[in-house]
Amino acid sequence: KQWYQRRVRGKTTTIHRTLLKLTLQTNIAVRTFSNSAMIRKIDIGANLTDPIFRGLYGENNKRVHEDDLKLVVERAKSSGVEKIMVTAGSLPEAKEALSIARNDPDLYITVGVHPTRSSQMLENPDNYIEQLEGVIKEAGNKVVAIGEFGLDYDRLHFSPKEAQLFAFERQFSLAESTQLPLFLHSRNCEEDFMRIIKNNRHRFKDGVVHSFTGNFEEMRQYIDCGLYIGLNGCSFKTEENIKVVREIPDDRIMIETDSPYCEVKQAGAKFIKTPAPPSMKKERWEKGKLVKGRNEPCHMVQVLEVLAGIKGVPDDQFVAFGEKIYQNTKRVFFPKEL
Repeated sequence: KQWYQRRVRGKTTTIHRTLLKLTLQTNIAVRTFSNSAMIRKIDIGANLTDPIFRGLYGENNKRVHEDDLKLVVERAKSSGVEKIMVTAGSLPEAKEALSIARNDPDLYITVGVHPTRSSQMLENPDNYIEQLEGVIKEAGNKVVAIGEFGLDYDRLHFSPKEAQLFAFERQFSLAESTQLPLFLHSRNCEEDFMRIIKNNRHRFKDGVVHSFTGNFEEMRQYIDCGLYIGLNGCSFKTEENIKVVREIPDDRIMIETDSPYCEVKQAGAKFIKTPAPPSMKKERWEKGKLVKGRNEPCHMVQVLEVLAGIKGVPDDQFVAFGEKIYQNTKRVFFPKEL
């Protein structure tokens, strides 16, 4: 370190200051990047059924570039993502998720009805549940969770409150009959959400509230109820978010990308040490490059870096911290592998 401490006329030269800054930044990036593939990670929530991963955009699914889902999965694996849970929020999505995951040993699925699709169940709820059970039976050990289900009062224009409450309660029969853990969704509905969870707590063993953006009291209620908390880029948007995340017990945390959404931005971005791979606008897509603004499972290392930064984890403990989060996920969703 002596070389950059040399002073000229009592002041560090501009060139030495610049070299020091670049050297420290490079060392951090290289060290973290080289470690990222060694750190075992499980993305508990990736929306790989989204048409955007097939090169289709907008309400009309206009083709902008070729299907690159396979490349997205390959990028994730090369960055140390060991498993990906493909999130499903409806019966059609569950079937599509299974078609994606069926022939890949590292892809798994959830089966359930997202609160914004709750109205789909109303016409014949028993039949809808039976069809979900059919997907679960067909998928076998590819299904690792019931969900994504819960309540979302921020988007009642998609499904009204009554439909959401009905669908949420009704799906606990799937959890009870399969004894699979829960993949939960909660937005601006805390009183109703916790009431239903507590009323049905005897019907399931474990669960995670994914994409957490709540306050301290919500976090404590989830923990006290024995639930885990899933964090992604949306969990780190504000300084208030960061204060809450800092207080979540390490042994109750899982991480996810919720891709193609919830890229790490805003307040949490200052903790990122690994630059994202090169990206292009979708109209200028090139094979092997990311699409600008489209989050991917390969960004899991950035989620972990932000979490570690918030928690004040020293660099020399980063790998061990990542392993702790990995083991939390294995314990709930892949217990037979422990």
